[in-house]
Amino acid sequence: MINGHMKTVSPSTTLEGYGERPSAPLRTALSERTHSTSLSVRPEFVKGRSESNGQSRTISPSLARRVNGGCKRSVKFYTLGCKVNQYDTQSIRERFLRQGFKELTGANKAERYLINTCSVTSVADRKSRERIRSCIRENPKAEVIVTGCLVNRDHEALSRIKGVGLLISKSFFPEGISSFSGHTRAFLKVQDGCNNFCSYCKVPLVRGASRSRPLNEIIQEAGRLAAGGFKEVVLTGICLGAYGIDLKPRRNLVEVIEALENIKGFLRIRLSSIELLDISEGLIKKLADSDKLCRHLHIPLQSADDSILKRMNRRYSALDYLKTVSRLKREFPDIAITIDCMVGFPGETKANFLNTIKAIKAINPLRAHIFPYSARPGTKSSLFKYDITQAELRKRIEKLNEVASGCSLNYRKRFLGKRMDVLFENRLKDNPCFWQGYSSNYLKVAVKSRADLSNRLVTVQLKKLNSGFVTADLC
Repeated sequence: MINGHMKTVSPSTTLEGYGERPSAPLRTALSERTHSTSLSVRPEFVKGRSESNGQSRTISPSLARRVNGGCKRSVKFYTLGCKVNQYDTQSIRERFLRQGFKELTGANKAERYLINTCSVTSVADRKSRERIRSCIRENPKAEVIVTGCLVNRDHEALSRIKGVGLLISKSFFPEGISSFSGHTRAFLKVQDGCNNFCSYCKVPLVRGASRSRPLNEIIQEAGRLAAGGFKEVVLTGICLGAYGIDLKPRRNLVEVIEALENIKGFLRIRLSSIELLDISEGLIKKLADSDKLCRHLHIPLQSADDSILKRMNRRYSALDYLKTVSRLKREFPDIAITIDCMVGFPGETKANFLNTIKAIKAINPLRAHIFPYSARPGTKSSLFKYDITQAELRKRIEKLNEVASGCSLNYRKRFLGKRMDVLFENRLKDNPCFWQGYSSNYLKVAVKSRADLSNRLVTVQLKKLNSGFVTADLC
């Protein structure tokens, strides 16, 4: 708070791309706004000065200390939402730690809290606000910092939450990372934003147009992660397959994969998610040729009814999706397909829904993320008539979960008795005698061992299906 007013920090327009970088941690080009003034705070604020509209202005030394770190203090981080958000939090975490902050977890009260919010659905909005209020209750005297997608569209509502001291716009690009706290697999963000404008999706409104990171920066960051001991890297973006379309010269995702294949230390490269229309001939060829690219693709489906897909502004048909998946399974029999599926889009009839059920049975996904439609303000579909009862919505979700569970069981059964390489991560919380990890095709595997298997790629033989994972024996 400044003079009793909420303080908002947002990026300078010079940081719209990856090309420019602050010269030191936490010196991102920022602007501080009160109810009556607007002040651009550039990297020079560490010296207690700022430039606004080309003019130099003195700012509070206490503000410089607050943003740049000041004395050693404690901080807690909370992340809601996607892998991109997790990456962004890690970047922010590293900047705080470089400035001497101590990260706290559990019941310990911190002097600062940073909540990286999600706004993809109304449930995500609610959970973000709940987390903010929970932090305020935990330590009413702390400075609570809120960033993420919810800030970009709901600034005014967040500013009215008593106890929130700082709102930071999410349209800036993080400085990069050199580790990934609490993970064995490192997420590497290569792209942000989206140009697709699906009729239900708020993401382009809060993250903007598709923007790609220069390949040389990706390679440098990947090298730091490999040097830090990470053996699997997960390429992450809001619309990952759009990588490179905005770069000059134009590049593509396969070039990123090929560059990372040459980095010593990486055993696996995984794609976080890719749209159907971004699965190119080059990517399919790379899946065939690469011994590091994981045989797992998460391909959002959303619906398998053509009339609903059209209203969603999804630029493919159900047949397009099924043909691509059929080809992938024909060329890579062990490949895992995971999907997103939305239930209850405005106008979805029982017949529309049954078309989706039929398609999912044909796809036979390893996993399906099933979620109800949520009207997001500012999107085209928020204006559509909605006439599905909550009872009918729950019934459809229950049915879809039942079908998806059966598909997962059928897929995993195929691998019983087979040997697979598994990259182990940690012990099972409810049974610490077992270590858990993932195969290349995203099977969650648990094995009993007294040895420390963390971050080790080990060959196992799959033995028995359990709820959510497969038990195995060491070979």
